[in-house]
Amino acid sequence: MPELLAWAAPLCAVIGLVVAAYLAFWVLKQDPGNERMQHLSGLIQKGAQAFLFAEYRALIIFALVVAVILGFAISWPTAAAFLTGGILSVIAGYIGMYVATRANTRTTQAATKGIAGALRVAYRSGLTMGLTVASLGLMGLSLWAIVLLVGNENLFHNIEAVDGFVMGASSIALFARVGGGIYTKAADVGADLVGKVEAGIPEDDPRNPGVIADNVGDNVGDVAGMGADLYESYAGAILAPMALAVAMTAASAISGFDATIALVIPLALAAGGILASIIGLFAVNTNDSSKIAKALDRGTFLTSGIVFVLILVAVWLWQSNSNASLPTLWLFGSCAAGLAAGLAIGKITEYYTSYHHKPVKKIADASESGYATNVIEGLSTGMLSTVLPTIVLVAAVAIAYLCGMQVGGGDSALAVQFGVYGVGLSALGMLTTTATTVGVDAYGPVADNAGGIAEMAGLPPEIRERTDQLDSVGNTTAAVAKGFAVSSAALTALALFVAFKTNLEAKLPTDAGLNITLDNPFVIVGVIIGAMMPFFFGAMTMGAVSRAANAMIIEIRRQFREIKGLLEGKAEPDTEACVRISTQAALHEMMLPGILAVVIPIVLGLLDVNILAGFLIGVLACGFLMSVYMANTGGAWDNAKKYIETGAHGGKGSDAHKAAVVGDTVGDPFKDTSGPSINILIKVVTVVSLVFVPFFVSLGGGFLHGVL
Repeated sequence: MPELLAWAAPLCAVIGLVVAAYLAFWVLKQDPGNERMQHLSGLIQKGAQAFLFAEYRALIIFALVVAVILGFAISWPTAAAFLTGGILSVIAGYIGMYVATRANTRTTQAATKGIAGALRVAYRSGLTMGLTVASLGLMGLSLWAIVLLVGNENLFHNIEAVDGFVMGASSIALFARVGGGIYTKAADVGADLVGKVEAGIPEDDPRNPGVIADNVGDNVGDVAGMGADLYESYAGAILAPMALAVAMTAASAISGFDATIALVIPLALAAGGILASIIGLFAVNTNDSSKIAKALDRGTFLTSGIVFVLILVAVWLWQSNSNASLPTLWLFGSCAAGLAAGLAIGKITEYYTSYHHKPVKKIADASESGYATNVIEGLSTGMLSTVLPTIVLVAAVAIAYLCGMQVGGGDSALAVQFGVYGVGLSALGMLTTTATTVGVDAYGPVADNAGGIAEMAGLPPEIRERTDQLDSVGNTTAAVAKGFAVSSAALTALALFVAFKTNLEAKLPTDAGLNITLDNPFVIVGVIIGAMMPFFFGAMTMGAVSRAANAMIIEIRRQFREIKGLLEGKAEPDTEACVRISTQAALHEMMLPGILAVVIPIVLGLLDVNILAGFLIGVLACGFLMSVYMANTGGAWDNAKKYIETGAHGGKGSDAHKAAVVGDTVGDPFKDTSGPSINILIKVVTVVSLVFVPFFVSLGGGFLHGVL
């Protein structure tokens, strides 16, 4: 039965890919608009493809070096799985970007006929990305699991190879997020500050040399980068309970419970989530521009409702077929806690980042007093926005753990392991709707590009108004997706940390001095270093955006100054120069943060695994709060600007608008570069540590292990 159930995962993944292919072909068959629109879209396509190819060429060297190290230090199957995870991440990102850069002009053209058609094109483009991300992630992970784990007695050894798949996904995602984030924000900040604030021209004005680079950045950062982000989150969320199921094998041998089903259930739940996302597609439709957000919410809630039912069916079947008669129905509470927490955090994020609610309006009000008050109010809002997500996440962990413990019953050892397994399932519960979450998020950059094309092609103002309505909702859905990603990252990292600790305990001799408690100074040292890491990482990525944006600002000012007739609309800007600046800056600046995220946990593990354990705890606690804070602050600043552009506080061109533009440019790298990158950092350091456990054990726990 478990072996048969496991094959449902690759089967549903194939179905997801077939539907994604259908959606992609449907989008590409739509009318791309007039010659000018197609020319602009072609420039965006060319720039995005050039950047991704250059980025992937750089990543090939990194991936091959790491694979060789894994082959010698761990095993060659682990190295192969690492490469598989990375390659599928690249494929998912490229497919999503390919469709998105062609859907933009088709969305613009559809907007000439009404909001419903434009929403349909943009959302189907986004869901193409969503289904591709989820299907490829589940396909790769499930096949490795079926070959190496299901029905195999050598679980402790083989789980390391499956861990390698997620390490590959996480490593590539980090580079994609950092590189794409630097690219898009360098262009965005430069184009906004020089164009809108200094020159006083509208957003996406064709006279601005930076607008094409800005539109390219929307795709490489918010489509390809975001897709890689949630691809690795999704793979990690599936792996976490599987790794914990492997750790349960010793306890299950005592109780007579077959742990194979615990290994397979995560694959089955993920498969059900893909089917639910396909059904939810049909709920997203509206002819009313004021109900775009409700239409997208309807698709999300329908998908989530179907997943709730599928989870209940899965755990009920598990209980009815359990040879140990364990009350596994309790695990429904664990999964449901994660799914409900994801929905709740999404709504909380929406409250703090949508201009329909008080926090963003307060930032807009503060803009009346100038730049400083806008920034101060935005920072305050971002800090406050971490409180409720933290409470929700803590509640989800507690509920998931307590529900899981009920399965173990009187066997205290098994109860604790099922409790932690429940936490792992809660992370997966939150991300079972990954295809829909990515779809709702990836629709935003398409709508944003559509607005830019409408402006640059000189289409009537009402067309830009329709695309702006889509884009405004897209800003909020992007913030909600980031909330999903960071919350699931925290749950996944927590479960993977327990798997890391369990593996160490199982493989190190009992007298080896493993002491992951707060009375061990080495653990405290690790916690402090880990808490510092998100600040260090944030500083590197924010500084990278600052340097790249400075180069972009200098170039745009030069063109306005030296190209005669440019501001009067009588000459064409050199857009390729701006694209080149963003590309070179992103490729140069992304390498150090990405390499350090992989190297630092290995170095700490070489010193002492107790230090490394503390480090992982520090990164998790501080990284979660930093990522939520930065993502929500940036989203709130962005929509405060959008709110003023609707006519509030004097509208476009007013002093309040200029202050809001400055706040938005500060928030851009917050929400699109540093915040998402820290989210991935949490999982990269954890999964790297988990993969290298055998290597650390071979060194006796590190060179300093046993000193204290």
